[in-house]
Amino acid sequence: MTNEYRIALVHATTAAIAPAEAGLAAEFPEAKPWNILDDQLLPDAAAAGGLTEPLEERMRHLIRHAADNGAAAVLLTCSMYGPVAIDAHEKIPALAPDEAAFDAAVEGGYARVAVVASFEAAMTDSLDRFRVHARERGAAIEATGVCVPGAFGPAAAGDSGVVADEIVAALAGTDVDAILLAQYSLAPAAARIQEATGRPAISGPHSGAARLRALLTHTEKDSDR
Repeated sequence: MTNEYRIALVHATTAAIAPAEAGLAAEFPEAKPWNILDDQLLPDAAAAGGLTEPLEERMRHLIRHAADNGAAAVLLTCSMYGPVAIDAHEKIPALAPDEAAFDAAVEGGYARVAVVASFEAAMTDSLDRFRVHARERGAAIEATGVCVPGAFGPAAAGDSGVVADEIVAALAGTDVDAILLAQYSLAPAAARIQEATGRPAISGPHSGAARLRALLTHTEKDSDR
């Protein structure tokens, strides 16, 4: 293990830590996760009525802290702060939580995608952003939001089996080509959902980790030439 692959995972909630680490373990086993947590980012945003410039600067500070202290890349795990990562322009890659997952859903050639979340606000936010993402890339995708409140508690408790059961039941009768899991807390259920539905289940942690591995190992190979 080398310091070159230290990946800073920047969290706004502890619930995202395990799924983010699992995504790295599965897709980027050479990586060493470095968890950076500010558990007041979401409460402060809620109190302020949304993102403010001071809150955005707080996230930029965390990204700079990672970049200045040995991280090879940064992966945010809170979608609300994703635009800060996209605009960070640091010396290392900094990915928004669902940036790579949205790309995977768009580039997969799917005509119909279900965007799944465990509460309404997350579903609406992710669905809207995914539709914009697809439209900007000229992809004619029919995206449908599916809210599964029964998955919220089990996801927080780490019970991926119940999460999968709840999501599979909610998707019954829904004609889609792929399933986009909108929250990191749902990602541990991806394999079970895919097996039960026969449809690809795309998650932020796994897609993000795969993207970072491709970026970093490609860069390293180029520098060796």
